[in-house]
Amino acid sequence: MATNKVIEINDDNFKQVMGEAKVPVLVDFWADWCGPCKMIAPVIEEIAEQFAGKILVGKLNVDANQTMPSAYGVISIPTIVLFKNGEELDRSIGYKTKDELSSFINNYL
Repeated sequence: MATNKVIEINDDNFKQVMGEAKVPVLVDFWADWCGPCKMIAPVIEEIAEQFAGKILVGKLNVDANQTMPSAYGVISIPTIVLFKNGEELDRSIGYKTKDELSSFINNYL
């Protein structure tokens, strides 16, 4: 079933989400206080709709969850990481437009 909802990912469910995903997973590492994170949030929602059924889109708050950001060396936010079969394919750091993120994702579909 295709869904266009952005899911919440955290330290506890990260490995489960990666293990169960049948499609690539795009994870937005973000924080409440981050201006560029707030700017890209609606873009992430649009990407989830545009790529519904092709990728799974999730958001991980780096303040509430520190294990997974640390494990993947996330030091700047927003960091958008594309995973396939639990492995990192690529990452994008900083604000991106919808077109820029679409191109980033299309490189791997």
